[in-house]
Amino acid sequence: MVEENVEKFEMRIPPGVSGQIIAHVMDNYDLEVKQTDSGPVFEGEIKNLEDARDYIVKALNERIAELERKNSDETKSPK
Repeated sequence: MVEENVEKFEMRIPPGVSGQIIAHVMDNYDLEVKQTDSGPVFEGEIKNLEDARDYIVKALNERIAELERKNSDETKSPK
């Protein structure tokens, strides 16, 4: 059996990413979390890291939009 040498890369986990998003990324993009001196990083193949980055951006944008809607609803004056 021939072992394929797959190069692993790291991507820093940005502040504000929830544990739920991190768990989803680990499960669905075949990545591991590694603690470094500069903070936690995802480690894995470059394609998986790129796909995970796209998912994280989408998930954070959805959360921001949700919070903005909630804030907008709370600041509306009653009729």
